[in-house]
Amino acid sequence: MKKPVIRLMAFSLVVIVIAAFSWQWWQSQQTLLPADIATGNGRIEADQIDITTKYAGRVKRILVQEGDLVTLDQVLAKMDTTELDAQLAQTQAQVLQTQAAVVESSALIAQRESELTLAELEFKRVAALVKTGAISQSLADQKQTIKATAIAVYNAAKAHVNTLEQSVLVAQAEVKRVQTQIDEAVLKSPAMGRVLYRLAQPNEVLGSGGKVLTIINLGDIYMEVFLPSAQAYLTPIGAQARVKLDILDIAIPAQVSFVSPESQFTPKQVETQSERDKLMFRVKLRIPQALVLNHIEQVKTGVRGVAYIRLSATKGKKPSAWPVFLQKLPDDINPAEQSSQ
Repeated sequence: MKKPVIRLMAFSLVVIVIAAFSWQWWQSQQTLLPADIATGNGRIEADQIDITTKYAGRVKRILVQEGDLVTLDQVLAKMDTTELDAQLAQTQAQVLQTQAAVVESSALIAQRESELTLAELEFKRVAALVKTGAISQSLADQKQTIKATAIAVYNAAKAHVNTLEQSVLVAQAEVKRVQTQIDEAVLKSPAMGRVLYRLAQPNEVLGSGGKVLTIINLGDIYMEVFLPSAQAYLTPIGAQARVKLDILDIAIPAQVSFVSPESQFTPKQVETQSERDKLMFRVKLRIPQALVLNHIEQVKTGVRGVAYIRLSATKGKKPSAWPVFLQKLPDDINPAEQSSQ
């Protein structure tokens, strides 16, 4: 028999032996678990957030690199605002100009009001003289016309001021709009996270909604596992859980934050105990934020592990204790918290 064939057979035998021992170990772990503790495998996950432009424009600066930790409201990038700055200066000048016109027209109203008062007095005096026959009716008619003209001029002056005041409001609204666009040209982080992708470069022109960065939201670290209906039914929101990662020798405390109300086909990457478990329920386990913050530099998404979830205990029966291999927790969790986990 040729040596390559022998080597292939030997390699295949080793793989089979390793798989058999792995299966046996996994089965032994299952037998160690109490009936009120469910298990499922998954990976540490966090939602991705795209940092996008609201308006089309040119990227001026990007202040972070891939892998950088960012905080809430931290400035990540700036868009070029040269044109917007010019528009802002123009609209601000328009506001000042219109406000000056309002002041000037308001002074004119006072003048027109004085003219109207004089016209009314003269008309009253002439009307009284007409009744006594001291002057002719034609002179009274002239004074009445002057009075009517003064009223019209006064009302027109008031209307002009009102129009100018509305123009001031419109100009101020335009200033606010342009200033808002300038403010939104500064792209800030909507959450604490880590930069995953840098999707644009300085001087690159992007359209409205163009992606500049993608960050991982470290404000919500979780693991999703899939449980069969019998176990999902006994998994309440807030149930205690522990996550055992492949790369750590400690268990991470967690809580059930979501149980899907609908079953679904199990994703291919999820292993199940039985081929019969085709339809499973998605369960989300949230890692405590305080623990995440204490180990923020070590938090990595995509790390695989196994989750152990404490199910609702049977009535009159105390919850089972966590198995020994799940009792070692991070050092920064105090004894009171450990007992509650």
